[in-house]
Amino acid sequence: MSIVLVGGHDRMQDEYKQICCKRGHRVKIYTQMPARFDKVIGNPDGIVLFTGTVSHKMILTALREAKKKKISVFRSHTSSANSLEELLTKMEGANGTVCPS
Repeated sequence: MSIVLVGGHDRMQDEYKQICCKRGHRVKIYTQMPARFDKVIGNPDGIVLFTGTVSHKMILTALREAKKKKISVFRSHTSSANSLEELLTKMEGANGTVCPS
């Protein structure tokens, strides 16, 4: 499954990648708003939003693209590793996939 993670802490990017890779997912992480953010999102299976650590404009852009492309969005106010694990579990359940052992 491909995931776009929006928000979070810069110093935790490696940990976010490890968590996603361990569960068999490809991930793109955006903790800062890049140029043409709406274009770099692409067409992932899901978007994870850490709303507490991201700009309002970045959230609105991600939500607009998700609605336009019918992408599932999973939100958490906190941007901890545990929050990411919980959101991935919800995402996997919603998409009917099972975590690899």
